[in-house]
Amino acid sequence: MKRLNFDVDVIDCEGGEGVDLDILRQKLEADQAHVVKAVCVVHNETSTGVTSDIGEVRQVLGIDLLLPTRHHQIVTYQYEARHPVLLLVDGVSSVGAIDFRMDEWKVDVDLTGSQKALSLSPPGLESPKAIEASKHAKSTRGYFDWGEYIKCYKSGSYWPYTPSVQLLYGLRASLDLILKVEGLENVIARHSRLAEATRQAVIAWGLTVCAKEPKWHSTVVTGVVVPPWLNSNDVIKVAWKKYNLSLGIGLGKVAGKVFRIGHLGYVDELQLLGALAGVELALTDVGYPVTLGSGVAAAQAILSRQTPSIASRL
Repeated sequence: MKRLNFDVDVIDCEGGEGVDLDILRQKLEADQAHVVKAVCVVHNETSTGVTSDIGEVRQVLGIDLLLPTRHHQIVTYQYEARHPVLLLVDGVSSVGAIDFRMDEWKVDVDLTGSQKALSLSPPGLESPKAIEASKHAKSTRGYFDWGEYIKCYKSGSYWPYTPSVQLLYGLRASLDLILKVEGLENVIARHSRLAEATRQAVIAWGLTVCAKEPKWHSTVVTGVVVPPWLNSNDVIKVAWKKYNLSLGIGLGKVAGKVFRIGHLGYVDELQLLGALAGVELALTDVGYPVTLGSGVAAAQAILSRQTPSIASRL
């Protein structure tokens, strides 16, 4: 956003923590002139394995339930925001894996990505409020200009440029797997149990997760904090070079202190157990005193209890 010359007020959070709702509330309450036009939030921060509660963010922005009105025996409820700010959400690694309610939370713009949970997803979703705001915005526009897309959609051509048709077919197949084969609720539940199994493995290894409180635990990636005498990059290098296992590096302030285990997308229980076994081997090779099989056993205990039978094979 700074590259687009927006005036950005960044609210920094400690590594392992989600959105600081108190600071956000203070800044909006102080903005009586409504100079702030949008609040941008990362739903799931993959660098630390932290998920923020977008519903709580919306409550801070303010949705007041007013008295109901009656017209011909039909009761309608009116909602009024205490601050007219737009809510923009980075849902790149969350949509399709973590519970996300765009309408209920009144999210104005959600941006997701093809390389994450949905696989081959469209660039994003936007609300009528966001589209209306874009009509009056003076900011620099690029490839994804809503105005051009809406104009073509109304004319029946849908795309202002030549689309990547093969990606659209891939998106259709991916959505069918999520919505028709497994079911979105089951997909979200699968991510949840894989994450819990991974966290139990980390505890069995005598290590800690990066997320400082359970309310911030991510269900798509787990950040693992290594002891001060160990460089997490060494674990990652050994895992890749010796065991063909790709782990995520620690980024920014947690570089060298954290490695990340992803359990996002089309990952099942047996794939996760194999990955956890590989982590144990890598930890052993770099000198960390882990009992081989301890994390795998802890994860198995969770998965054996929580994994349901495959519906199509009942």
